[in-house]
Amino acid sequence: MSVRTPDPNPGWLSEEELYEARRRLPMVYVEALPVRLDPLGYVSEIGLLYRADNDGHLRRTLVSGRVQYRETVRAALMRHLEKDLGPLALPQLPPSITPFTVAEYFPSPSETGLTDDRQHAVALAYLVPVTGECQPRGDALELSWLTPEEAVSEVVQAEFIGGRGNLVRQALAHVGWGR
Repeated sequence: MSVRTPDPNPGWLSEEELYEARRRLPMVYVEALPVRLDPLGYVSEIGLLYRADNDGHLRRTLVSGRVQYRETVRAALMRHLEKDLGPLALPQLPPSITPFTVAEYFPSPSETGLTDDRQHAVALAYLVPVTGECQPRGDALELSWLTPEEAVSEVVQAEFIGGRGNLVRQALAHVGWGR
């Protein structure tokens, strides 16, 4: 039983073709960590999604999704932010769309610590300030706003899917948190 929201526009591949492509090629994804900023521009809150995994367990994760054929990275980010956070989230993409890291997922444990049992995937990871009202949609059951301290706590880190808690720590290090 799949708990994933069907993509109304799956791009250029049918579900069967996507399955076969995932078995043979790395897929390109974008991942976004929504953040709220204080008046000085420091990260004050991090938005983490709750999703049910295939076994029905609630797990924390980031905004994430494939980049479709002939779609820009910027367009893919906006599409997935709106899909997961709702149309009133008002994400603020930077003028330069350089990711804070490139994450590599493998179907079995590897040196990256990131896993996705469906495929080998390469994800461009971003910190994205949001200023609007977030209402999780689709297979995102809830959005929790946590302080950076709460987000890196052992309890929260243990709730992440596929090692994504490491990406939260990397994102915070990227903006100088915890120095």
